[in-house]
Amino acid sequence: MTTPQPLPTPTHRKLPRRFTPYVFAFYMAAIMAFLMCAAIVGVQAGVSPGYWASVFKVYALAMPVAFCCVIVVRPLVMRLVALTVHA
Repeated sequence: MTTPQPLPTPTHRKLPRRFTPYVFAFYMAAIMAFLMCAAIVGVQAGVSPGYWASVFKVYALAMPVAFCCVIVVRPLVMRLVALTVHA
C-alpha cells in the first residue's frame, strides 16, 4: 500500500511580498465596497425580494472603483497614520 503524498503547504502558493499593497487594496476594496453597497441599497430601496440582485449589480461597478481609490489614496493614508501614531 502506498502512502499518499502530503498536499503542498499554503506557503508554496503565496504571492511574493512585493504584491502586498495590491493584495491589501483588493481585499479592503472588496469588503468595503460590498458592505457599502449592501447598506446603501438597503437604505435607498429597502430590503425587498430583488435586494441581493441590486446589491451585486451596484457592487460590479463599486468594487473596481474602490480598488483604484485604495491604490491612489494609500500613500496619503500611510503618511497620515505616521503623523498620528507613535512609531
